[in-house]
Amino acid sequence: ARESRSQDAAREPIQRLKAEFFRTLGHPVRVRVIGLLREGEKTVGQLQAELGIDSSGASQHLAAMRRAGILEARKEGTSVHYSVRDPRVFQMMESARQVIGSHLEEAHSLLGELGEEDAPREGATRQSRSR
Repeated sequence: ARESRSQDAAREPIQRLKAEFFRTLGHPVRVRVIGLLREGEKTVGQLQAELGIDSSGASQHLAAMRRAGILEARKEGTSVHYSVRDPRVFQMMESARQVIGSHLEEAHSLLGELGEEDAPREGATRQSRSR
């Protein structure tokens, strides 16, 4: 039992780092940033325009993602260009899309089955339908 507790304690910092990583990605704007950067690096101004948010909001999101090691920045003149630091982030987002898509397909299928259960059966009398 003691060995198990020490293994759990050793894993805790890694679990915290993972949780912080996912917490950083836990905002729709940040997910959109990754989607926009799939095409290649973009300046803060380009991201701001495509996201439809003010410069303060864009800067806060980009800084949080950079601190978490998700994005990297490159300064060129007066412009700062952002890119995704590790392309595996795109793979992770694609995996998430697939998991969510599969879940939605299952839910849609269940809703369809429920709708079929509630539909009037052929041959049912008019009186039984109106009850």
